[in-house]
Amino acid sequence: MPPDLFLLFFTVILSAILCSLLFKKNINSTQPLPPGPKGWPIFGNLPQLSTKPHHTLYAFSKIHGPLIYLQFGSVDVVVVSSCSVASQFLKTHDANFSNRPPNSGAEHIAYNYQDMVFAPYGSRWRALRKICAIHLFSPKALDDLMPIRKAAVMSMAKEVYFQGKKGAVVDLSQVISVCAMDALSRATVGWKVFGEGKEASEFKAMVVELMQLAGVFNVGDFVKGLAWMDPQGVVRKMKKLHKRFDEFFDYLIEARRTGKNRGGGRGMLNNLFVAGIDTSSSTVEWALAELIRHLDILKQAQEELNSVIGRHRLVTEQDLPNLPLFQAIIKEVFRLHPPSPLSLPRTGNNACEINGYHIPKNATLLVNVWAIGKDPTIWKNPIRFDPWRFLPGGPHAHADVKGNNFELIPFGAGRRMCAGMRLGLRMVQIMTATLIHAFDWVLPDG
Repeated sequence: MPPDLFLLFFTVILSAILCSLLFKKNINSTQPLPPGPKGWPIFGNLPQLSTKPHHTLYAFSKIHGPLIYLQFGSVDVVVVSSCSVASQFLKTHDANFSNRPPNSGAEHIAYNYQDMVFAPYGSRWRALRKICAIHLFSPKALDDLMPIRKAAVMSMAKEVYFQGKKGAVVDLSQVISVCAMDALSRATVGWKVFGEGKEASEFKAMVVELMQLAGVFNVGDFVKGLAWMDPQGVVRKMKKLHKRFDEFFDYLIEARRTGKNRGGGRGMLNNLFVAGIDTSSSTVEWALAELIRHLDILKQAQEELNSVIGRHRLVTEQDLPNLPLFQAIIKEVFRLHPPSPLSLPRTGNNACEINGYHIPKNATLLVNVWAIGKDPTIWKNPIRFDPWRFLPGGPHAHADVKGNNFELIPFGAGRRMCAGMRLGLRMVQIMTATLIHAFDWVLPDG
């Protein structure tokens, strides 16, 4: 090995060791830490994570239990995989776990913690949350914007109809994404920003890349001595992607400024477009995929829609409460395919005790929403697609997705649950209902 390269390698390892020792926690508690797998020196359990971390963490929970302790570099991490333990963190100890840990995504993509999702818990976050609760996502605000969503869904239905009439294969991901973009852009700037062409595809690709980067456990976030190296190239990609989003949001803000009103923050726009498009697209796609796999359930859902709505108009948001089987289907899709398999990380301001275990101060909390939805102690035949479990008389008829029932929390729970839950739920429901009511679906190979 050349001397210069050896010196660089030695410096990196020494820096990592020193930082690991510097940030190592002293635990003064009579309670033990939760159980968990033994990690590597310096890096802890990070090297043990697969490309699907929620699968790895689920496997750990089957060995060590529903509350496990990990070390990601110098950072204490606790992972929750059951609804009862999740309730203790997100309800009983919600105030303590209402902050976000430092991370490169919040710094380089979320405008240095200036958006609502990653803003520190405090006065600014409460102000942003209040704006959302009153002006964006209140029942009245959503009802006022219902015609916009109706127009976007109508446009989506027309596009699917014309593609089907030509005998073309429908790119479901594309038409759903365009519909979500259409509804969001009309609501924010007053007009449709994207068509069905190249621009929409490029923005969808940006959203997908952002979600992929957000799902990476960046080594530099946990081993501080390696942050300057950016060993995975994650920060470099984030900065490049951030610049592209910035250009798009500048365009939207300028368009809004030259219209009737001024204003609109990049961070809030980032939350609206990224979360809105990703949640809507992924969930509707999974719903159609499950229904195509289970044609008997698809047929029954179509019969319910036809009996309530008929065949001479499209479904409306006012129809949705009158469709119990359809509502159960959406819940089952959220159970099996939550938009975020792992919750966004939280951090504890103070040490606490959960289930007799010591949870260190500043520990990062991850809730494995995907694992909770597969828990065989809660769900009978957890891998089976079975909407009837949510119908009256079923074992989970009481469950909703609004953070009240911890066995089903696709939007999270507690103070930091998804602020746009009401909008996301309406968009998922109206798009899915329209697609299965207005069209029959088969795979390209029949």
